[in-house]
Amino acid sequence: MNPGTLYLVGTPIGNLGDITLRALETLKAVAVIAAEDTRRTGLLLKRYEISTPMVSLHEHNERTRGPELVARLKAGESVALVTDAGMPVISDPGAFLVEQAAAAGIPVTAVPGANAAVAALALSGFRGEKFRFEGFPPKKSAAMERWLEGLKAEETPVICYESPYRVVKTLEAIRKVLGEVPVVVARELTKLHEEATRGSTSQVLKRYTERPAKGEVTLVFCPKKEP
Repeated sequence: MNPGTLYLVGTPIGNLGDITLRALETLKAVAVIAAEDTRRTGLLLKRYEISTPMVSLHEHNERTRGPELVARLKAGESVALVTDAGMPVISDPGAFLVEQAAAAGIPVTAVPGANAAVAALALSGFRGEKFRFEGFPPKKSAAMERWLEGLKAEETPVICYESPYRVVKTLEAIRKVLGEVPVVVARELTKLHEEATRGSTSQVLKRYTERPAKGEVTLVFCPKKEP
């Protein structure tokens, strides 16, 4: 029996209209959808009248649920992996499943979709030929400063995700370690209240000190100079 295919399906990062026709076709055709949060994915499936069964796959159960899904793939069923928003594996669960599937000789393919990091870079106005994606910054102050010290010589834009509750602390650390550098905070990308705040470290810090951030945040900054 030929194995099924593991599809890594990109989903909207906010606006549910930002899903590709191929993604919708894939979600309808597979035997099961492995979702980071079945409740959130359920809203997307309901919007597009997709009735494919779901199972949960998140950071806390990936190593136990992964082998179950690999067994189903070996048996000929195809599986779509989705996360809450954006592409699986990119600062989200899925790497272990992909690794196990590939090791078992199971076809793995990507169905690309929206990505907050790339969208934020496009909105930033910085040159995008090269960039450095850093996921989420360290939470502890000392680790944060060491992380920024390691970025001092970086001449390309650095992109990271951040909690709205930590944006001010992160901007303060950037000012302390890197000084006044170009910064963009992209918030609520693709949603009703989307905004991109641009300026020097202090200018952007002032804005979010006076009006705390709400919603999903992507931070783009140039540690050494604007490219």
